[in-house]
Amino acid sequence: MDWTGCDVMEQVPGKVGGRPVIKGTRIEPDVILVDEEHGRTPEQTHADFPTVPVNTILKIRAFAHKPQLTP
Repeated sequence: MDWTGCDVMEQVPGKVGGRPVIKGTRIEPDVILVDEEHGRTPEQTHADFPTVPVNTILKIRAFAHKPQLTP
């Protein structure tokens, strides 16, 4: 998935191999999406990753479910 359009994500060369991570963390967005697939609420995910606000978790989930344009 192309995360470049998601405002809560960043890619920094040398940080987690340059892969997309949640801003200010080393947490990859796939972790959030796997929790969702397992039926966990945003609040439960936040309890496991307290540096990621619930609002950020919701933004990541919404972005992942938005139809992606392919070139």
